Amino acid sequence: MRHALVPASYVMLLRGPLGEEEILLHLRQNTGFRDGCWAMIAGHVHADESVRTAAQREAYEEAGVSIAPDALEPLTTLHRWVEGGPALEQRVDFFWIARAWDGEPRIVEPEKAADQRWFRLRDLPQPGVEHEIVVIETYLRGPVPPILTLTSHAAR
Repeated sequence: MRHALVPASYVMLLRGPLGEEEILLHLRQNTGFRDGCWAMIAGHVHADESVRTAAQREAYEEAGVSIAPDALEPLTTLHRWVEGGPALEQRVDFFWIARAWDGEPRIVEPEKAADQRWFRLRDLPQPGVEHEIVVIETYLRGPVPPILTLTSHAAR
């Protein structure tokens, strides 16, 4: 059976020394997805772009920073799906780490972000986006496998 696979790119914008890293998160609002949750820079991959280009575009659109292609370090790929759910819920998420960028992070889309702040990776705010938390926790435990799978179950 064929299904739609929806790709997205996520950027963990990190600063600080290893073990004391901080991540830039924004508080989602008016998006229709996980509003009221703290989230990374992220968005869907457009039909005419690569997953790396999508990560660069989202960083600029959401935080006003420019990231060079070679400054994006692939972290992992997360396959998410809902057992018994609609085909649209087959998703593949590409996670990147960026430790260098041009520009000062700021809220660029105030209609979609109520707040934007740096948080210690080991002291994340709540609520967060569940699948992003899984990736961050995996990163903190290390090593991160190249592919993660997250399955949830549809309400019956």
